[in-house]
Amino acid sequence: MGQKKQSAALAFVSDHAAWLAQFDSATLLSKMLDLCESVGIYIVDKNQQVLYWSKGMEKLSGLRQEDVIGKACPDGYALTEANNDKEQSIKLPQVNGGKIELKKVIRILSDRAGAFAGGIGLLAESSELVPNAFLPKVLSTSKQNFHGILSRSPTMHDVFQIIQNAAETEATVLVRGESGSGKELVAKAIHTLSVRRNAPFLAVNCAALSSNLLESELFGHVRGAFTGAIKDHSGLFQRANGGTLFLDEVAELPFELQAKLLRVLQERNYIPVGGNRTIDVDVRIVAATHRSLREEVKNGHFREDLMYRLRVVPIFLPPLRERREDISLLIWHFIIQHNDERVRIIEKIDPQAMRVLLDYSWPGNVRELHNVVEYAFAVGRGSTLRLSELPPEFREPRVAEALKPSLKRSPARDDEDEVAAIRQALEHSHGRAGMAADLLGMSRATFWRRRKLLGI
Repeated sequence: MGQKKQSAALAFVSDHAAWLAQFDSATLLSKMLDLCESVGIYIVDKNQQVLYWSKGMEKLSGLRQEDVIGKACPDGYALTEANNDKEQSIKLPQVNGGKIELKKVIRILSDRAGAFAGGIGLLAESSELVPNAFLPKVLSTSKQNFHGILSRSPTMHDVFQIIQNAAETEATVLVRGESGSGKELVAKAIHTLSVRRNAPFLAVNCAALSSNLLESELFGHVRGAFTGAIKDHSGLFQRANGGTLFLDEVAELPFELQAKLLRVLQERNYIPVGGNRTIDVDVRIVAATHRSLREEVKNGHFREDLMYRLRVVPIFLPPLRERREDISLLIWHFIIQHNDERVRIIEKIDPQAMRVLLDYSWPGNVRELHNVVEYAFAVGRGSTLRLSELPPEFREPRVAEALKPSLKRSPARDDEDEVAAIRQALEHSHGRAGMAADLLGMSRATFWRRRKLLGI
């Protein structure tokens, strides 16, 4: 029976090859690529001469195939190894003298010796980056999804490597990042990649409970320990035994509980509330905070010895505004999630709405972005996400422009006001120094000098 199946498979392959042999391979490839009308595809050789220019490229660029094929790549379209596998937001010239804003991603091709042999370029308007289109499928690789953390940012890929390495050890990890940046996802990734993956992963927010409740939740209590303690209660440390315990917002841990946590980390045992015997425990701690523990120690709010125990491996999560290449990736990720609910199917994003989403500073990071997508699904209908379906703050005039008059620097402003103004300008300009200097009416050189003088 196996031989019959193998013979049938070989016959199919032979017939298939014979059928393909009647076509010129270049013509066949050209026909296939021309099916992708909503995006532009072009191919260049090692000398940047255009070998292929799709119908989609004609529409996006305004340049006809016969005007570019066989000639040097037009300005703005060259493919280089430096930009391999990276999505760019670019403005490209058109024959009418204007410019069009597009998303561009390229793949470099190498010959058998590994030398640069040319490349393939892919262009699309932001509104065409839909989940069923060709471009997002090309961009959706395993490198961009690290155990539920989505990113194409090189900075985040460095973070992924630290997570991978730390997970192979038993070291305590401290994750630092703004609210909504994905700290718990980092903790879960560490747990999943560790030898503890088959044991429990439990989490608690240290800022969400009072001191007494948090102590009972972490360490458990015995019957009669306090009013209402009618039976023994196993704490999170006991329930997470053999696994991982995630302590979110650990900087908010009451000072009186910090000594007890330190003991668990040092001695691997603790005494439940109201108890008189120790309980041995084997738990890996991953803690997280949006504050600097060093500053908390300086201010007398956090024990220095506990800080060093917690931050054996510190991991810093950059905010979304510092990895703007992830915004469109995350928007479409959450759109696809909500599309699966079938209440509304979004296939496109209006270019004006996409521009506003890409320019926004996202103070609430990934969590805020998800909420914005959820809002759009709730209030809008139709297959296109429009500007009118975004929350009110996205439809207000640009904040930076509105603040220009109030941010202008005057000689009478004291140092404290100037520090606040510079920080505000940097926030509204997403950290871009040149734009911040313009908002403050300073030259770039003066701006840098004042920042250095004021220690910002």
